[in-house]
Amino acid sequence: MLPALAQVRHHFGLTPESTDASQIITFFFTGQVAQIIFGILSDRYGRLPILRLGFPLYIVGGIAATYAPSLTVMYVARFIAGMGASAVLMTTIAGVRDRFVGDQMARVMSLVFTIFLFVPILAPFLGMAILSVASWKVVFLTPPLFAVLIFAWSLRLEESLPRHQRTTLKGTVILQSIRQVLSNKTFLRYTITTTILFSTLSSFVSSSEHMVGEIYGRPQLFPWIFGGIGLLMACFTLMNARFSARFGARRSLKTLLLVYAAIATLLFAFTLATGDPPPMGIFFAAIALLMGINLAIEPNSSALALEPLGNLAGLAASVYGTIFFFIGGSLGSIISVRLTHGVWPLVLSYFIIGFLTIGLVFSDRRPLQ
Repeated sequence: MLPALAQVRHHFGLTPESTDASQIITFFFTGQVAQIIFGILSDRYGRLPILRLGFPLYIVGGIAATYAPSLTVMYVARFIAGMGASAVLMTTIAGVRDRFVGDQMARVMSLVFTIFLFVPILAPFLGMAILSVASWKVVFLTPPLFAVLIFAWSLRLEESLPRHQRTTLKGTVILQSIRQVLSNKTFLRYTITTTILFSTLSSFVSSSEHMVGEIYGRPQLFPWIFGGIGLLMACFTLMNARFSARFGARRSLKTLLLVYAAIATLLFAFTLATGDPPPMGIFFAAIALLMGINLAIEPNSSALALEPLGNLAGLAASVYGTIFFFIGGSLGSIISVRLTHGVWPLVLSYFIIGFLTIGLVFSDRRPLQ
């Protein structure tokens, strides 16, 4: 739906430089706050019931957003759709954690993300194709339609959490479990790492159409740029699946972060030297590399965060996802609203976050396995 945001701005009477339309993406991300609830329920009732609850929420939210009479109503509908997506995402991660641990989990998650990332490679072109024959509302209806098909396909899945491993819904037990998750230093270190990295990713995704179309004035290039970046991201996650299997999740993560910080520093220095915005080709080439590395980092970081909490996989995955999406998406929104006439806020964020994450990950003094 990103190529349709220009029509959405026009439909709701917004100015071309307005960043309000980008909040449609942000509210979807912040809807992930529901993961904490779904995680508790999935540890009690299993992964599949929660997975099957998420799909209807996503579908209803998507349809409501399409026919929303105002942006406020659309934001609420997108938040509900995000809640539904959070149930699907959380149970997917928990299901992987039920079956795999450590470096093996990092490898499987990399493969999952590789498949996942082939969608944004093709999606902008699909959005543009639909826009050539129909309105933005048809574009917005397309994801719920796909969700109906995937929902039907998901009925073949088998439960990954045995009954004897399920927890109780007693308040004291839940609070104790949450305290156990949040007091784990390894979990916090790698969750915070992924969260602050996601803030720049969410800002780029929500603002990409505005940057290409309004700041650089080349809207016709948007699907090619976004699709190309998605292709590189898929390549990086596939590459990480091999690296994490060979060198381990922590060693791969440290290497990726050093490269990330180096590219962010070069982009920072280049923007200072050439002005804001920097030349389009250089800017998006750097963004493509940073986004690719970001998505390669996430499976390693999530595997390391969840590894010590196997007995609380559902709750830990939900806390991880809530912090990751809600806080990361909120921070990304703060960056996005400042991208009105230039890209400096995003460039500065990459630079700062690169060194913050290095400090977090390299402070883990445990011996490399």
